[in-house]
Amino acid sequence: MKGLFWLLAVFAAAAALAVFGHLDRGYVQFAYADWRLEMSLLLYAVLALLAFIAAFIALRMLQHTLALPAYVRVFRARRRRERAQAALAAALEAWLEGRYARAEKEATRAFEGEAAPGLAAIIAARASHELGVPEKREKWLERAQDAGQRTAGMLSRAVMCLAERDYGGARDALTSLPGSGARHIATMRLLLRAERGLRNWEEVLRLTALLAKRDAIAPGIAEEYRVQAHVELLAQSAAERSAFEERWRRIASREQARARVAGAAARHGLALGLTTLAREAIEKALAADWAPALAALYGELPQMEAGARGDEARRRIERAEKWLLEHEAEPQLLAALGRLCAHAELWGKAQTYLETSLSFEESRATHLELARLLDRLERSSDAQQHYRRAAELP
Repeated sequence: MKGLFWLLAVFAAAAALAVFGHLDRGYVQFAYADWRLEMSLLLYAVLALLAFIAAFIALRMLQHTLALPAYVRVFRARRRRERAQAALAAALEAWLEGRYARAEKEATRAFEGEAAPGLAAIIAARASHELGVPEKREKWLERAQDAGQRTAGMLSRAVMCLAERDYGGARDALTSLPGSGARHIATMRLLLRAERGLRNWEEVLRLTALLAKRDAIAPGIAEEYRVQAHVELLAQSAAERSAFEERWRRIASREQARARVAGAAARHGLALGLTTLAREAIEKALAADWAPALAALYGELPQMEAGARGDEARRRIERAEKWLLEHEAEPQLLAALGRLCAHAELWGKAQTYLETSLSFEESRATHLELARLLDRLERSSDAQQHYRRAAELP
């Protein structure tokens, strides 16, 4: 449509020029000394127009000629940027493919071409780390920070420190992040790994709670981290009775019911003479979720003082027999009941439970318990058989 318009315009101008030339009777005369030059007004107008066009073209050509060096510089800069961008893309692709030597080479070209120099420096640093060249890695990290990539540089440093199990270096890098960078989910995940490596369990609990609240960590993993932290904190406080009791009270009731937490509390509590705490921890955990190891530990609880021994033993036996209604084929529970009955001097029931436990699963500890019971009953021959069998088992 545009071409048709210009074609019509040219024809219209030609027609107008022809009509004007036919009607016009004017002329133009140029005089110089004895020379005279006459031409029609129409011819003069055409020649003037052509002269103007020629002068315009000549000036434009002169302008382009004078600007040619600048055009060349712009062209070369554009080509250099395009090559640098291509090198940056190639560096990223090579790094993702695990070709770290090529990634470092292409990232160097991108950095020298000033195509996102901070990003290119980080890629080169990560590639140098994978190649095992720490000197080059540190140099590239410094260049990344100089190029304005402080947050990305620090996060990359933390990731590389974690890969080398330098948990202190990773934590220092993460805690030095400015402002909002320290509150990002990715930052907190890395910091959680660092704190676990440093065995800073209070901080592990705090970070796990924050990440779980933001749905940034799988529930199963969060639960595992909390359980591990509580177990380790109980172990750290097990040197002093009051500190251990305080630590146990600070654990949420739901966490106390976890089998591993309750087991750790029971074992440390027994070592500190906190038999009641150990018993309550085991009973609470088994009520929430069955764990054979806790049932076995329940049978290893020491006897109470002489005045309360009978009542306490009967209470434990009644509780264990209720569990047996739901877990009748559980060998560790049967063995625990056998020990509890032996503590209560119910020799017949103790022997029955221990023998039933062995019928489901042989255990060195159960054979030894039954052998000691038979010794008390002055059945030395039968006891020796169980002693020998216990010695044969691993």
